[in-house]
Amino acid sequence: MNKIFFDSWDSILRTLVITILAYVALIILLRISGKRTLSKMNAFDFIVTIALGSTLATVLLNKSVSLADGVLALFLLIGLQFLITFFSVRSKKVSKLVKSMPTLLVYKGDLLQDAMRKERVNADEIYAMLREKGISSIQDVDAVILETDGSLTIINCIENLKSDVMQSVKAPSDIQ
Repeated sequence: MNKIFFDSWDSILRTLVITILAYVALIILLRISGKRTLSKMNAFDFIVTIALGSTLATVLLNKSVSLADGVLALFLLIGLQFLITFFSVRSKKVSKLVKSMPTLLVYKGDLLQDAMRKERVNADEIYAMLREKGISSIQDVDAVILETDGSLTIINCIENLKSDVMQSVKAPSDIQ
């Protein structure tokens, strides 16, 4: 009970040094890995971010984990994330494995209830996004898409679902 607030000066010094060094190592590794590591997150990116935070916390606070072990773990997580994104850009199969597809939620002013239910999006969320964009009626919108990072995209004018920007969007088969 007597070590709840203070253990030793050695412990304080270790935490200070390890925190600074691990933080610098993480910044260097993230800068080397490129902008993709810090971009808007899809589920895969979110998992990597949580793993990085957990690993950093373990390195900082667990005395049985050395700085070298922690930096190696951070390097491996970032390296694996880099490899998976590298291959997902070059292979549709890998991309589909790692990321979900964007989903059409509104088409030509109609809410697509089945898609909304499957993606767990309600009409109020869509209406809020329309208000944010200054759109007063859903009838003024040709498409609302739930993107892979969870954001909603509004398209005001679209001829059909075969346009180039709609190629990767999951839509009900009965909509043309």
